[in-house]
Amino acid sequence: MHPNLKAFLDTLAVSELGPALLAASDNGYNVIVGSTASNPILFYGYADHPRQAVKLIIRGQQIMSTAAGRYQVLMRYYDSYKASLKLPDFGKASQDAIALQLIRECHATDLITAGHFAEAVDACRSRWASLPGAGYNQNEHKLSYLQDAYIAAGGTVS
Repeated sequence: MHPNLKAFLDTLAVSELGPALLAASDNGYNVIVGSTASNPILFYGYADHPRQAVKLIIRGQQIMSTAAGRYQVLMRYYDSYKASLKLPDFGKASQDAIALQLIRECHATDLITAGHFAEAVDACRSRWASLPGAGYNQNEHKLSYLQDAYIAAGGTVS
């Protein structure tokens, strides 16, 4: 895998979960939505998506979410990608494959490998609520914070 793609995956994990929760879990791969570093909600088998609906209050609004894993994949999307990508489980390699497919769908792979970080984040914002400009009424990170995480993970910016 291209080093910039790996760094971008690591950046997505930082964006979605944060460094402390990544450290308090299996690098984020077993995290259920609603987790915090001080109260991680984890699943322990990778045979399937955990399929847990969690009630969240975000900015005063109640939502239900089935997001899980390092990239906070919703159950319904997992089911679709499991079939289309012929994934065996919800393990680490499968979660990475889903994230890479989402990046491809956003036409961001070439942007990432070329080091066009800001453009890649913008292209992927529809897939991850934590990216700047996503518009899901959830916590969005600043581009500078994400770029720092990307560079720390070995990514290059051109």
